[in-house]
Amino acid sequence: MSMEVRPLGLDGIVEITPLRLSDERGYFSEVWNAKRFSDHGFDLEFVQDNQSYSAEKGVLRGLHYQLPPFAQDKLVRVVHGSIFDVAVDIRRGSTSFGHWTALRISSSKGNQILVPKGFAHGFVTLEPNTEVVYKVTNPYSHEHDRSIRFDDPHIGISWPFSTSFMRLSEKDLRAPRLEDADVFEILQEIHL
Repeated sequence: MSMEVRPLGLDGIVEITPLRLSDERGYFSEVWNAKRFSDHGFDLEFVQDNQSYSAEKGVLRGLHYQLPPFAQDKLVRVVHGSIFDVAVDIRRGSTSFGHWTALRISSSKGNQILVPKGFAHGFVTLEPNTEVVYKVTNPYSHEHDRSIRFDDPHIGISWPFSTSFMRLSEKDLRAPRLEDADVFEILQEIHL
């Protein structure tokens, strides 16, 4: 089976759309294959799968990341519903530091986003009862877990909903702005 890979404008961020084989019963899709990903230049060793469920439209989760040595590459897909998914470059010294890109990911399209280390990640649900599954290359580490404000004006993300409509956790509401956050230094060794 094959997959379509489309760059999203920031170094290493790509949309991946696996081929679906469909018939009257439904479809089959190979969503992860180490060799196929390696053939496209993505040599990743995933160690953990995570799943989130959001009962309502407008649930925002993010912007999250982990610092080295527990930094994570993420492969994100939606198994039910849809999301507006965002990645922000947090590699201080990068020419795109503080820049963001976004992708609508849906179970109906079957697309995924690959977010490498050095980027903060978050999403907002576009419909109720949305389930998101993502693979990561390092386990969760409370000590290395960080977040950045979703509405930092210096980043300027154009979310599809007003701030007052979106629902966030207390952790995400208390997140610092990018200028005050612990981020990656471009000289740190990170795998892109």
